Amino acid sequence: MALRLQTIASGRPGEPEGVGMPQGARPDPEDDALLDTYSRAVVSVVDAVGPAVVSLVVAPRPEAGGGRGGRRALAGSGSGVLVAPDGYVITNHHVVGEERAVEVGLSDGHVLPARRIGGDSATDLALVRVEGSSLPYATLASGAQARPGQLAVAIGNPLGFSSTVSAGVVSAVGRALRGRDGRLIEDVIQHTAPLNPGSSGGPLVDSRGRVIGINTAIIALAQGIGFAIPASTAGWVVPQLLAHGRVRRGWLGLAGHTRPVPGALARRLALLADAAVEVLKVVSGGPAARAGVRAGDWIVSFGDTPVRSADELQRLLAEWPSGGGAPLGLVRGGTRLTLEVRPEEAPAADATR
Repeated sequence: MALRLQTIASGRPGEPEGVGMPQGARPDPEDDALLDTYSRAVVSVVDAVGPAVVSLVVAPRPEAGGGRGGRRALAGSGSGVLVAPDGYVITNHHVVGEERAVEVGLSDGHVLPARRIGGDSATDLALVRVEGSSLPYATLASGAQARPGQLAVAIGNPLGFSSTVSAGVVSAVGRALRGRDGRLIEDVIQHTAPLNPGSSGGPLVDSRGRVIGINTAIIALAQGIGFAIPASTAGWVVPQLLAHGRVRRGWLGLAGHTRPVPGALARRLALLADAAVEVLKVVSGGPAARAGVRAGDWIVSFGDTPVRSADELQRLLAEWPSGGGAPLGLVRGGTRLTLEVRPEEAPAADATR
């Protein structure tokens, strides 16, 4: 069957009315200049980061009940990005799961064996180590905050097509996303760079070639809506995966999301931040419930450190010594108060903080 292609109108003489450029219109030289600038930005990003983007295939394993000689099934596949020359790759937890044996495909066609170092389903991040050295790598922008409107370039290996590039902008930050295991992943970047199955785990890159996020999901029934775990989250998760193979975090027993604090309220209460964590749910019997935290409270500090986002609260809990009490600063009904909370080590299957 022949394909019928629709061509882009060129505005040539003799074309039907309504096709092409309006009569008398001429191309604007500034449009060409803008396009060239945009193209150069994307090309330079791909040149810098593309070699560090890899494909991952989890080693085949026997299907359930197959036994010896049974059929083999792939446990998963996706993308990743090298972040160190000695072979450390960041990807999604849902790409590699709990499997230990992984194969990593480099941009030059080489396929190298690798092993899973650790993973964290609460942030959908995992760390893999490739058996290689002097490898190309990208830089995490862990100290920079993505901003709505900035250029976002996604690089991955969807459906086996290596080094696939798409571009868009950061649409929003501070989004919450329900992971495949039901956990709520918060402070997620929403962007418009198109993603396809297999792009999960690949980098989201800014115009300077820095990794600002790790792509994690798309909304299947929507067009142009993708999500990425911010590099700031990877910046504190990766060291824990290196040290422990998992994230050892304190647990408050609550779910919340980042929300802005009105300037007038921040000034009246002498708050040190323009954002806070709004508590959406408190787990009965958990540390937060025992301390008196309620749904609707705004968390503004933990252990005398200002809390500006759900991601900051997670980081502070990960660093807090197990069993130690901490002052928890709240805003409730427009009033500032402080409660004493004693975080516990997070239950392995818990879906909240």
